[in-house]
Amino acid sequence: MPNDTPTLSITGIHAGYGAVPVLKDVAITVERGSVVTLVGVNGAGKSTLIKVIGGLVRPSAGTIHFNGADCTRRRPDEMVRAGLGIVPEGRRLFGEMSLRENLELGAYARTDRHAIAEDFERVLTLFPELRSRLSTPAGSFSGGQQQMVAIARALMGAPKLLLLDEPTIGLAPVVVDRVAALIGEISALGVDILLVEQNAEVALSIADYGYVLETGRVVMADRANVLLENPQVKQAYLGV
Repeated sequence: MPNDTPTLSITGIHAGYGAVPVLKDVAITVERGSVVTLVGVNGAGKSTLIKVIGGLVRPSAGTIHFNGADCTRRRPDEMVRAGLGIVPEGRRLFGEMSLRENLELGAYARTDRHAIAEDFERVLTLFPELRSRLSTPAGSFSGGQQQMVAIARALMGAPKLLLLDEPTIGLAPVVVDRVAALIGEISALGVDILLVEQNAEVALSIADYGYVLETGRVVMADRANVLLENPQVKQAYLGV
């Protein structure tokens, strides 16, 4: 029988930093086989939600279910082992280490060497521009190439869900198009995706479902193509 339990279900999340509240009663769902996007301006709470899901920030209220299990209080390493992959904003590569070493670090929680080798080859097939630069320090790559490395590194963890935090920020339009195409290819491989983006037009163009976050609250939620045509979304986020 097919498993119709959502990959990720977040309910009633409140979180912040010290006495400063950021997220207020946030609820989102990532269904299996889907790309979901969370759009909003800087300071809306998008990156905080990524940190909450990843176990880096503990919520003060609410629950997080990942693959049917309650993961509200799990540590970051436990979330990785459960099948969560995160591409953080700013990429956070180990600049002095080689591309190969960065990719190998992505698989640190895995023990099946044969499966790791297979995924290494699969990643290089997905990112052919990286194959000839395995010994190159990651810090010497362009911004767009570093984004590819960050995504590739997360995929080496064999995630069931990939969280992408502002993957197109600061990139040239041609690279943004490449990242958008990659998200579709990764989804086709069976990896569900939660995409956090300021670029609402790109995000809603490639997602199945979308949420709009404003000052820590979800203010709109609908199919991505419907949000893309919503007059309020057009005025606030698309400059139309």
